[in-house]
Amino acid sequence: MDINNMDEFEIKYKFLEKHVYHGLKNLNTGWDAPSILYFSEHDFRIVLNRIKRLGLGINGIEPWDMDNHYFDTKVFEEYTTVSTDADWYNKAFIEFIKTGEKLQYSASYYVPEELLKM
Repeated sequence: MDINNMDEFEIKYKFLEKHVYHGLKNLNTGWDAPSILYFSEHDFRIVLNRIKRLGLGINGIEPWDMDNHYFDTKVFEEYTTVSTDADWYNKAFIEFIKTGEKLQYSASYYVPEELLKM
């Protein structure tokens, strides 16, 4: 990967692809922008575990129902914390699960700049 010819968004996407998304099934079949990945509840739990292990953050979680309709959004500011606090995103995820809806999950991520050079 020649990061000199890539913009910040592309570098961040490639990092997430390599370190967070690998081995997981993207449920976005073309109904949203290709750079927005959606995961099952099972796979999103793996995403959250990888985010925590890598020291990344979640800015927001946005699940959609299985018919590709917007469901809700939760952001770290609602939990009076920082994006890298795993307690907030795990709590938000559990709150979504408790709704009983079958959802597919997307998120916006915080990746520290120094990690993008990996």
